[in-house]
Amino acid sequence: MGYSPSVQMLPTSHYDKEKADRAVKFIQLLTHTKGKWAGKPFQLLEWQEKIVRDIFGTIKENGYRQFNTAYVEIPKKNGKSELAAAITLYLLCADKEERAEVYGCAGDRGQASIVFDVAADMVRMCPALRAKCKILPAYKKITYLPTNSVYQVLSAEAYSKHGFNVHGVIFDELHTQPDRRLFDVMTKGSGDARTQPLFFLITTAGTDIHSVCYEQHQKALDVLTGKKIDPTFYSCVYGISEEDDWTDESVWYKANPSLGVTIDIEKVRAACNSAKQNPAEENTFRQLRLNQWVKQSVRWMPMLEYDKNAFSLSLPDLEGRVCYGGLDLSSTTDITAFALVFPPRDEEEPYVVLPWFWVPEDTVPLRVMRDHVPYDVWVKEGLVETTEGNVIHYAHIEEFICRLGEVYNIREIAFDRWGATQMAQNLEGDGFTVVPFGQGFRDMSPPTKELMKLVLEKKFAHGGNPVLRWMFDNVYVRTDPAGNIKMDKQKSTEKIDGAIASVMALDRAIRGGNSNAESVYDERGIVMI
Repeated sequence: MGYSPSVQMLPTSHYDKEKADRAVKFIQLLTHTKGKWAGKPFQLLEWQEKIVRDIFGTIKENGYRQFNTAYVEIPKKNGKSELAAAITLYLLCADKEERAEVYGCAGDRGQASIVFDVAADMVRMCPALRAKCKILPAYKKITYLPTNSVYQVLSAEAYSKHGFNVHGVIFDELHTQPDRRLFDVMTKGSGDARTQPLFFLITTAGTDIHSVCYEQHQKALDVLTGKKIDPTFYSCVYGISEEDDWTDESVWYKANPSLGVTIDIEKVRAACNSAKQNPAEENTFRQLRLNQWVKQSVRWMPMLEYDKNAFSLSLPDLEGRVCYGGLDLSSTTDITAFALVFPPRDEEEPYVVLPWFWVPEDTVPLRVMRDHVPYDVWVKEGLVETTEGNVIHYAHIEEFICRLGEVYNIREIAFDRWGATQMAQNLEGDGFTVVPFGQGFRDMSPPTKELMKLVLEKKFAHGGNPVLRWMFDNVYVRTDPAGNIKMDKQKSTEKIDGAIASVMALDRAIRGGNSNAESVYDERGIVMI
């Protein structure tokens, strides 16, 4: 890992300054398109210019480029998309290739469109290109009329199509590719009919070491260190090493060659300080800011901070208060959890969570012996309820929730749409407002992050419930490429149902707040059990 890539030269290759200058000059006639740089000439930074000169100036004996593949791995906000867009336009408009086919690929069409949108704006802001290019935004397509060359963003179904005659492929965020099918279709033989095709792979580090991106990452490192010889493969990897201290500002420059130019160091400091306090953010910071390949799942809750929220709770004071429920309904033999979250009535109050848990009575001894978890003690202390037999009786839980509704003003109950449809219908029939709640990143990430924020601010009062504490201590989270998180049942060390129920209830409490609207029970009356 370092600032400058090394170049493996063929014995017959040479550096052609004129061709390198031509590529640099073309790119620097373009303009930036966003933020404070918008409208200003695209003055290549030192690291960007080196990449351009190496790729377009390293020439074989026959006069064509030596490098067919360029792998550039660098953290976010260093100017990846702008560089990729500029190289795309060079391949399309200035590479002297008739009917060039240049394709933009990414994990999905939206991601691939990022580079396209930058390239399209660069064309619009350059009078010379604007007069010679036709932009079709709806089709994510740009045609360069003098050579009838085309730049096209491909859909996710492209792997099923063949017959490409590729002059250039831009893979943006290669680490987001779900599998290798699109990569193989676009890079294996698709450019054989061209004299100097270029596969430009640009990405941030990922999390999946079994991915095509990690394969290319490892090859890039091997080429950089001389372990592998491939003169057609250009390697450039910016990132910190495993032995580097990720909190040390001096190593940040090693990973971020644009630090202080396109990246405000104060923002990196703020992200680092947040990651120090929140283990769930550490991997995201190291991956996206420092370009380290990290595991997807990470132990989430700092229990020292969690325990600072063990304020004593007065149950009588909560009676009649507005609250919101989260139901994580288990399989018939596992733990079911239900949580109520009470939103604060003023800025000084914390959110309050009350949890309940159920297991089949006949499975308790087995759980104690197998899992070494004190379910029997929790049952005796009334912290875990049991239902008769060796399976959970959902009707018992439904009746219990109805009784809770007589005590507390339950505005809504969130439930996992895949696991509790029938229960939700029954509760709706009982007069509750039930809300389906997805378990993916989109729904789970915002309240999960907010829960951590409340814990760190000492505004998540849980009363020290030992079962809920055990479950939060078990939580591992999975992180997606965008930095969203969700609790991962597969990776978590033990049961986390109460934590998931709490997150769902918190989401509804944040959305619904503590308004003074009438309770549903004021309209329907109390259900007698």
